[in-house]
Amino acid sequence: MPAGPERNPAPLFLCSLRAVRTPLLDLARPGFSRLCRAYFGLELSGVANIPPSGPLIITPNHQTFADPALVTIPVKRRVYYMAWNRLFEIPVFSWMIRRLRAFPARIDSADPSSVREAVRLLTAGHVVMIFPEGGRTLTGNVERFKLGAFRLAATLRVPVLPVTIAGGHESWPPGRVFPRPGRISITYHPLLEPDPALEPRQAASALAQRARSVIAGTLGETSAAPCV
Repeated sequence: MPAGPERNPAPLFLCSLRAVRTPLLDLARPGFSRLCRAYFGLELSGVANIPPSGPLIITPNHQTFADPALVTIPVKRRVYYMAWNRLFEIPVFSWMIRRLRAFPARIDSADPSSVREAVRLLTAGHVVMIFPEGGRTLTGNVERFKLGAFRLAATLRVPVLPVTIAGGHESWPPGRVFPRPGRISITYHPLLEPDPALEPRQAASALAQRARSVIAGTLGETSAAPCV
C-alpha cells in the first residue's frame, strides 16, 4: 500500500501509545519469564521463526487471560495487541493495557476503526497480535477462526506467524479466578505467506485454514473447523 502524507491526525490512543517509550511488559519481561518458567514450567520452541524486522501478524490460539504476555516473552520487538473493546471500559485495567500497546476492537461485529488502526501499524512495519478465535476457548480445543487477521495479511501481503499455546486451558480455564501451577508450552511456527495467485478473499480463507491446521495439529486435533 503506498505511503503518503497524513491528512488526518492520529487517534488519541495511538498518540498515547507512541508516547510510551518502554512498554511495561518490556520492563517486566525478565522477571515475568522466570516466574512463568517456575510456575508453569513454561517452554518456548521455534523462537527462531520470529522475524527481527518487517510487518507481521501474530495469530495465537487463545486459552488464558495471560496469553498476550506469554506469547510476547521472546518477541524482542514492539508489539501491538488487538483487544476486546469492553476491556477498555474497566478502570485501571484499561490504563494498563493501553500502556501495553493494546487497541480496542469489537469481536461481535465488524469494526472498521480497529481495521484502520491495524492497517496503519502494519504499513509502518510493526507487529500486531490478533487472536483469530476472538475470545478464549471454553473447551481447550481450537475454535473457529475469524478471517479478519487473514484479510489484513492477504490485502497488505503481510506474513502470518501462527503460534500454538498448549496447557493454558488446564492451568487457567474460564471460571477460575487464579491459575493453578501447570505446564504450558508455546510453539512459534514457520511464517505463512498469503498466496499471491489468489484474490484477497480467497487468499484470506486459505491462509486462515493453513494457520488453524498448523496450530490445531500441534495440539493433536485432527477435525477441521470452518473459518468465518
